[in-house]
Amino acid sequence: MNRQNSRRGALTFAAAAALLTYASTWTGAVAQTPAAPAANAGVAHPELWPAAKSQGLIDPKTEAAVTELMSKMTVEEKVGQLIQGDIGSIRPEDLKQYPVGSILAGGSSPPLNSDDRSPAQPWLDTARAFRAASMEARPGHTPIPVIFGVDAVHGNNNIVGATLFPHNIGLGAMRNPALVQKIGEATAIEAAATGIDWAFGPTLAVVQDDRWGRTYESYSEDPEVVASYAGPMVTGLQGPISSWPSLANGRVAASAKHFLGDGGTQNGRDQGDNRYSEQDLARIHGAGYPPAINAGTMTVMASFSSWQGVKMHGNQSLLTDVLKGRMGFDGFVISDWEAHGQVPGCTETNCPQAITAGIDMVMASNSWKGLYTNTLAQVKSGQIPMARVDDAVRRILRVKYKLGLFGPRPLEGKLDLVGAPEHRAIARQAVRESLVLLKNNGSVLPIKAGAKVLVAGDGADDVGKQSGGWTLSWQGTGNSPKDFPGATSIYKGIQEAVSQSGGKAELSADGSFKTKPDVAIVVFGEDPYAEFQGDIANLDYKGADQTDLALLKKLKAQGIPVVSVFITGRPLWVNPELNASDAFVAAWLPGSEGGGVADVLIGDAAGKPRHDFKGKLSFSWPKRADQYRLNRNDPGYDPLFAYGYGLTYADKTRVAQLSEVSGVTATSNNPDRYFVGGRFAAPWRLALRDAGGETIATTASASSPRRAVSVAAVDANGVQEAGRALTFTGAGQATAAVTGPSTDLSRQANGDLALLLQYRVDQKPTAPVQLNIGTGKVSLDKVLADAPVGQWQTVRVKLSCVRSPLETLTEVTTPFAIQTSGQLKLSLGEAQLVPNQNNAICP
Repeated sequence: MNRQNSRRGALTFAAAAALLTYASTWTGAVAQTPAAPAANAGVAHPELWPAAKSQGLIDPKTEAAVTELMSKMTVEEKVGQLIQGDIGSIRPEDLKQYPVGSILAGGSSPPLNSDDRSPAQPWLDTARAFRAASMEARPGHTPIPVIFGVDAVHGNNNIVGATLFPHNIGLGAMRNPALVQKIGEATAIEAAATGIDWAFGPTLAVVQDDRWGRTYESYSEDPEVVASYAGPMVTGLQGPISSWPSLANGRVAASAKHFLGDGGTQNGRDQGDNRYSEQDLARIHGAGYPPAINAGTMTVMASFSSWQGVKMHGNQSLLTDVLKGRMGFDGFVISDWEAHGQVPGCTETNCPQAITAGIDMVMASNSWKGLYTNTLAQVKSGQIPMARVDDAVRRILRVKYKLGLFGPRPLEGKLDLVGAPEHRAIARQAVRESLVLLKNNGSVLPIKAGAKVLVAGDGADDVGKQSGGWTLSWQGTGNSPKDFPGATSIYKGIQEAVSQSGGKAELSADGSFKTKPDVAIVVFGEDPYAEFQGDIANLDYKGADQTDLALLKKLKAQGIPVVSVFITGRPLWVNPELNASDAFVAAWLPGSEGGGVADVLIGDAAGKPRHDFKGKLSFSWPKRADQYRLNRNDPGYDPLFAYGYGLTYADKTRVAQLSEVSGVTATSNNPDRYFVGGRFAAPWRLALRDAGGETIATTASASSPRRAVSVAAVDANGVQEAGRALTFTGAGQATAAVTGPSTDLSRQANGDLALLLQYRVDQKPTAPVQLNIGTGKVSLDKVLADAPVGQWQTVRVKLSCVRSPLETLTEVTTPFAIQTSGQLKLSLGEAQLVPNQNNAICP
């Protein structure tokens, strides 16, 4: 993005005085960046943007304190304030040489000397260790406390035992801003108690395409709902402005995110391009920011996405002129995880463009050391103007004072507040109010408390599944029941409710039973995911996987009334499942308090409701699987259930038999599952290559043209012929590869996902063996040498291991290949991309 494009339209509204001082010097610093597309790269009509003004951040006393502190700081210390590192790659002792201003704990980053599923104490110890290092008295050092941020997006969700609230999509269905504020307060208290200063929320995306993997982080498709929640959530997290400093009152800093337009990217693609007009960008996607700023949000997080081809992290027009100018934001702008590296002309360790565009603190999670070194050199050379640095440092220190980092923390160390009963009660109320009743034919609900209830489905007794992504780990995967002390699964809540009146709840995931029940409650839905791992091609729930539908039909065929409880992060096409259910409840991702589901589904002994349904759809529900851009004000709006729909027990609406024609073909957009469950998942196929060419293995047994490599079926995971045995003969270079259409894995590499291989060495290799991902290569020699012959093993290889400036992973047709010129017998049980749970390697 060059200066001409970024400031096109002769912007005239005021920016901060310091910004005006250095604006004239930007041309040289930004000139390295390739020009942005000619379309609306810059803001042309500032009057379209809603005006706002930060409240509570600027006052003479604070500014004087900041000025005095800055007068003592060296240029090295000032640059350090601009850098944030992740605790997975930085240690407290590093702060002696690198005076970074902030640390974060990414989604799966563990606290010091512990693992990523840790209770509160290791987190508290970690926060205190970094803070002590930053405040240590030593010659030439100006003590300034680091600010410690986490993705506390539905409670303090990194910590074992914390209260987990429903994700935002469920909160949107409540239409209850006052309760949202209470959720913010409880989240802040549980964070402050563990030494955390800063929650990366609320998310203010207004999602327009439900294929996006972050749909559940949005309150609604409607900007009015998002705007109504923005201020209350900020106030809940930070406390009322009159009560600041926040930490002194058991609150933390908020971060309105992601500025701007991430909910409107093309094709629902995470980190993609928003091509909305300036008017719609402001009206729809900008709606939540003025109320958040007016409520005093201390920070705003920039978006990975682009607007009209210009990466937001390099968009001076929006970051500086709109956010800091028109919207009057006086806090600081934090970047997203290594997102500065996506700005044209930048790398993760070198990006003056992001800072000059208006990023104040760079989330250089793993690249912090290199970025600090390069940024310092660029400031000293004048490439990054000192006025821009001083402005960023002032904003950061202003927040540190208002937050209370220099003062007392009365709640810190009170770990009994984590998962406190009063917080769980708030979460349980939120679960009750977020449930949306889509169907209740024959008034099957509520269920008499004394009934015999069969509780089935893979989500019935799984707190991890009902909590979704951003739960203990980044993707919300890898969790077990022991990771949720104090939590209540949906089954446990039902069991408690019916047993109190002499009823009985039987848990049976597969729907089998000994005594025929009065009713069956089947709990099923999406497995946990986060960000781009959740991007989907269409809204067909599970596509060709009919497991859940078969369970519903089996129970229905036995004459048992069936109640479906659907766990989901977005509306999905579930017409067949709706047809097979007498009642259908959208439970969204309710979090740790599954008892809230039972509060509404299970009535009293007489069958009268204990709590009625209050939830109303904040997202329109699709009639077909191709209705992924289905928003209530769009032309031709034709949903199955309209925005605002939601039955109560007083309603007698009957849902008729629905069409089971999805409107889509089998998905071909599958970037992460290659060989799973004994088959190569579409669109991927097995290719056997040698000097004679390539053979596509359409059956379980096949050979390359010159028979240098062959494949045969083998038993795996206790299932007959669920694996594939690869035999390399040593007759020249041979490759066994998964191949298919071009797919973009750059985001997966940036997110540090891993290629999981379940394998068995049946005969040791006689020559070097390579694992190829795209054109990138890593050696498997040590992995295979260390593996015992004849025993199944699992290895996770980081995608980032094979990424380089020349290997962008943007157009990968071979996401997995094994190559050797020697002899080797290797069986494959599974190959897919998975989150790195701090257990992936670079061979």
